[in-house]
Amino acid sequence: MTLHGRGMAADIEEQPAGYDRLVDGSHATGIAEIAARIAQRRPRHVVFVGRGTSDHAALYGAYLTEIRLGLPVASASPSAITLYGARPDFSGALVVGVSQSGGSPDLTEVLTVARASGALTLAVTNNPSSPLAEAAEFAVDVAAGHERAVAATKTYTAELLALLMLVEGIRAGDGAIPAEEQAALRALPGLAARVIADDGAAELAQRYRFASRMVTTGRGYAYPTARETALKLMETSYLPALAFSGADLLHGPLAMTDPDVPVLAVVGAGPGGSAMSDVVHRLGERRADVVTVGAHDVPGAAGRLDVPAVDERYAPLLDILPLQKLALSLALARGADPDAPRGLNKVTATR
Repeated sequence: MTLHGRGMAADIEEQPAGYDRLVDGSHATGIAEIAARIAQRRPRHVVFVGRGTSDHAALYGAYLTEIRLGLPVASASPSAITLYGARPDFSGALVVGVSQSGGSPDLTEVLTVARASGALTLAVTNNPSSPLAEAAEFAVDVAAGHERAVAATKTYTAELLALLMLVEGIRAGDGAIPAEEQAALRALPGLAARVIADDGAAELAQRYRFASRMVTTGRGYAYPTARETALKLMETSYLPALAFSGADLLHGPLAMTDPDVPVLAVVGAGPGGSAMSDVVHRLGERRADVVTVGAHDVPGAAGRLDVPAVDERYAPLLDILPLQKLALSLALARGADPDAPRGLNKVTATR
């Protein structure tokens, strides 16, 4: 059987159009309206809940919320509610469920319990008629369209962009994102198209074809990218991949790195990227095979996947793109089918 990965490749290619669809038109208006109504309610804290890829998008939302809105953030534990029958008091909170399909019963039950206890609830999903969307007071449609491959790509970045627009709209107070912010968002589709057109990730896949394990790392806004990359490598190539924040990597796991353990380090601009410089240097001292993702070379790294230099809030929307292509190419090189990984389904229902 010949494997082509055409579904995953097509999903990756469609992401610039997805960015454009969210940033302009009715979807942007809908997000702005919801952001304004949330701002009026003035939640005291925010609780996110998600699984897998969507949990990584929620982690990005958590960084945005704490940094841009100054609100404390927590992550809900669905099993406390679904398995143990707990009924936490979510009053005063904004509880955000993030899910591509909106079909997982545990996430829906968290939002149902939260809403019953007086919380403001929001679903961020690619299925506006899903149980999750129906359970929430507000629902944002990320408008990614049908995703062909089991491994999520364009729905992940659509969730990131929707959360970014939502948080910036709440920060504005009336949902209206400032003009300079809108200009930066409108530049993202063109930048994304440039990144996707680059073949560097496909070439790098040959280097990792026989790797037995891998490490991914990043700080701040880049940490969700590291986690999502590890998941993509595991589910498409069956390659054990461990994701660490740069800080946690230095607290012990650094000891396992050596020339036989490739490391993908997401190093962008801003405080997160600056903090990663020492991490890459320490990895270089151990002669680890480090490839960075960013706009500039970093001392200690053996290579780099190039992405445009942007504000680090926007970087996750670009940094993940070559890493998705790497997961696709590596799966094919290792004889796996990235469109239909073994044992996985598009919708995973958990309780």
